[in-house]
Amino acid sequence: MADYLASIYGTEKDKVNCSFYFKIGACRHGDRCSRKHVKPTFSPTILIRNVYKNPAHDPTSIMTAQELQDHFDQFYEDWYRELALGGALEEMHVCDNVGEHLVGNVYARYRNESDALAMVAKLNNRYYAGWPLYAELCPVTDFREACCRQHEAGECNRGGFCNFMHLKHPDPALRLELHEAQKAMIIEHGGLEGLGSGRSSSRRRSSRDRDRDAGRSSSRRDRSGDRDRSDRGDRDLESSRRDRSDRDRDRDRGERSDRDRESRRRERDGERRSDRDPAPAAAPPAGFGDAPPPDRMDEDPRRSSSRRDR
Repeated sequence: MADYLASIYGTEKDKVNCSFYFKIGACRHGDRCSRKHVKPTFSPTILIRNVYKNPAHDPTSIMTAQELQDHFDQFYEDWYRELALGGALEEMHVCDNVGEHLVGNVYARYRNESDALAMVAKLNNRYYAGWPLYAELCPVTDFREACCRQHEAGECNRGGFCNFMHLKHPDPALRLELHEAQKAMIIEHGGLEGLGSGRSSSRRRSSRDRDRDAGRSSSRRDRSGDRDRSDRGDRDLESSRRDRSDRDRDRDRGERSDRDRESRRRERDGERRSDRDPAPAAAPPAGFGDAPPPDRMDEDPRRSSSRRDR
């Protein structure tokens, strides 16, 4: 009997535990489900709910297909880089469903369960795009069972309301670049021990380095004291030079302001002379057919008087 119950655990034959929650980590019935949702205490996979806001689901969006892909690639890169800081990231997936229990969900599977647990605690105190994050451990370990095979073949007739995952994929070049960047980061930190749960050993090494450097720093301070006394005289001399240069700049600035006031006074005198002798009105620009023609009262009064004499 025990073997039989173990064999049907998490399947559709299991009348006690929810098979959808076991496969996908989410159920459309939520807390109202008639079957149990057994939340794991240890798991390499984490779930962050309702994070990705796809502009394609907005009926007022006018973004092109390329703009939508660029928008998602930026989101994918942001999240991959953030999650990779917590440990070796095996895979990351983003749901493109529109159902309430799957829309915008982000799944990430780590190599170590301890890294996943630490990342859940970290994300639950964070915000993204102004919204608080809700992360939890997820029972999903095999995403092949969670994904909709018909959607991968382009034959799913349920669309975004399907109860299985419809994954949104980033650009293949971006995915490869992020994987290579994570490998380089692991190598730079000296293997997996430098990431995730292994950071405590690096902190111990850094404390030993600080103790070893303490003796060196004391001798450096003694030598630097002599240099400071000799440099103090040089700084005093340099400060006196700067004071003289500041006085010279102030004098030049005063002379420059006098020249500017004189030039502005000459410009005002020229404007007064031009007001006494106005120039003929200019014709409206070409292409503005609705502009009124220039009035004859705008003409030069000397020319109008010469017409009367003739």
